[in-house]
Amino acid sequence: MPEFRKDPVTGRWVIIATERAKRPAAFPVKRQPTHSNEECPFCPRREHMTPPEVLAYRQPGTDHNEAGWWLRVVPNKFPALVSGEPVKRSGDGMYDRINGMGMHEVVIETPRHDEHVGDMEVKMVEEIIWAYRDRTVEMRKDPRLEYVMIFKNHLREAGASIDHPHSQIIATPIVPKRVQEEIDGAQRYFDYKERCVFCDMIDQEKKDQMRLVAENELFIAFLPYASRFPFECSIMPKEHTSFFHDIQKNEVTEFAKVLKETMSRLKNVLDDPAFNWILHTTPLRETENGYYHWHMEIIPKLSQPAGFEWGTGFYINPFPPEDAARILKLDGAAEQAAG
Repeated sequence: MPEFRKDPVTGRWVIIATERAKRPAAFPVKRQPTHSNEECPFCPRREHMTPPEVLAYRQPGTDHNEAGWWLRVVPNKFPALVSGEPVKRSGDGMYDRINGMGMHEVVIETPRHDEHVGDMEVKMVEEIIWAYRDRTVEMRKDPRLEYVMIFKNHLREAGASIDHPHSQIIATPIVPKRVQEEIDGAQRYFDYKERCVFCDMIDQEKKDQMRLVAENELFIAFLPYASRFPFECSIMPKEHTSFFHDIQKNEVTEFAKVLKETMSRLKNVLDDPAFNWILHTTPLRETENGYYHWHMEIIPKLSQPAGFEWGTGFYINPFPPEDAARILKLDGAAEQAAG
């Protein structure tokens, strides 16, 4: 029987359409043409094809903007926002506008053109997390910026224009609406219950065990109760923390382990689907608080919002998160048995 489920953070309703449920193999994996590494600007020895790096983890003795790196961060060659001007707010009749000030950078995650994050060594995943943290700390120094959005588009179907493994960081002078909705919902929950809604979700998922995907001492990955999309996953630190950039060394290691395990299971079960991941954290100018908890959302591109979703704001998820979690955990059990 289909049912409505309510997201406890935003209050958004989702329809879990169990009558439409499919086996994972029934989700079509459509591949758009890919580019070979012969023309890839992110591969080693093509550093001249990108803007100069703003951060690189590289072998000792190698020069900036040359080969020898294992991770690079460069300004986006075609940025959505530019950093050269002050923030200018103005009106256009009844409408409001702000000039396109901000920062837009690309994290080139590995020298290997075809490496999937689910197949990387944990140490390499740690390095990606460190790059996110280091660049966020640097961007926070600019008083014009209010928010840092970290995201990854994997494959063309998820919005990637280059196949080489990379993610992006965009800093904006305003807080995105989606993030503000989460903050407002979390604050309402805290005002009513005097507890963090994300901490309560973690406790509930640990108790239920039905939607759990991966867990260690410091981090947990699960499929949200009101998942918008099939196999959507959330990863959260178990200890309440508002700011991602406050992450500590031992937390980076444990986050990397859970992220790698989650991505490996999604890749194996769903035949390497296109996906987006998004990291949500507290806005830069706010202070540590008891109600907002940084987290990562992972969204495989298995379904497409259509007229009903756009018209109502409801999402229809044809695959219950409990079933998806069971399948992902079975994959993990099979890997352990094979190992």
